[in-house]
Amino acid sequence: MRHNKAINHLGRQSGHRKALLANMANSLIMHKRITTTVAKAKALRSYVEPLVTKSKDDTTHNRRIVFSYLKNKEAVSELFRVIAPKVADRPGGYTRVLHVGFRQGDAAEMALIEFVDFNEAALASEVKSAKKTTRRSRAKKAETVEAPAVETPVEEPKAE
Repeated sequence: MRHNKAINHLGRQSGHRKALLANMANSLIMHKRITTTVAKAKALRSYVEPLVTKSKDDTTHNRRIVFSYLKNKEAVSELFRVIAPKVADRPGGYTRVLHVGFRQGDAAEMALIEFVDFNEAALASEVKSAKKTTRRSRAKKAETVEAPAVETPVEEPKAE
């Protein structure tokens, strides 16, 4: 039984796992999306999201904390200068994991992990769907109710 075992150890010792996640986080921050296995993507999501939350408040202390995780100056500056202002109004959920199929060699399930606010294709489709109205059925009902009232013929009094 795996009671109280919160993290996926990814089949690695703790030092190797920390280095792996730090390197993957650096790649994700620099490239905005990477392809990896589903298990690593889910582990990376729980590793990166607290760092993005820390980067929203640009202080020396927060920069040092993030640097202690990432160990890469360029990635830290990219996170604080580019990513943090773009996700400033988002309350969480900065990354998205998309399943992309299976790897050719060992049939491992692969996934694409990316920052939500940096996918231009998804942002463009959200803008288009936001313009679309969803009240068409109500408008048709209103028109059909008004139409019979207007179309009823007015009877003229018969002249005798």
